[in-house]
Amino acid sequence: MAKTMTFAVMHFSIAFSVAYLITGSLLVGGLVAIVEPAINTVAFYFHELVWNKVQQADITAELSQTIQSAGENYALRSM
Repeated sequence: MAKTMTFAVMHFSIAFSVAYLITGSLLVGGLVAIVEPAINTVAFYFHELVWNKVQQADITAELSQTIQSAGENYALRSM
C-alpha cells in the first residue's frame, strides 16, 4: 500500500504541474491534480492485483508442466 501512496503523491504533483503550465489556472490545475491521479491510483491498485494473479498463474502453469514432465520421465525409466 505504501508503494501505491507514494505513486499517488508523485502523480498528483505531475498532474498539477502539467495542468497549471497548460492552463495557467490554479483551480484547473488543482482539479485535474485531484481527479486524474485519484482515478489512476485506484486503477493502478487493481492493475497490481490482476498482474499478481497473472504472474501466479504463470508460475502455477510452469510448476504443473515441470511435475508432468518429471512424471513422464519417471514412467519412461520404469519401463
